Amino acid sequence: MDKETIIIIAVIALVLLAVLVATGIISFNIENKSGNTNTGGSSESMPEECKVPAGQDLNSWKEHLGHHENTKYCLDYYK
Repeated sequence: MDKETIIIIAVIALVLLAVLVATGIISFNIENKSGNTNTGGSSESMPEECKVPAGQDLNSWKEHLGHHENTKYCLDYYK
């Protein structure tokens, strides 16, 4: 393969990746500053008490939130 063919293939791959991401077929879990995975809702709009603490498993955190009346509303952010 010559250099031009490799460049064309790379551009096509990047365009295909961009289309797949833009249409939601592919998504990435991006870690925020606290090391938590952004799962559900905007982390900016989610109250601090609803965010998964660093090192905490998401499923166990959701179970914990469900045990407390004052934090049950937080489960809405994880739907």
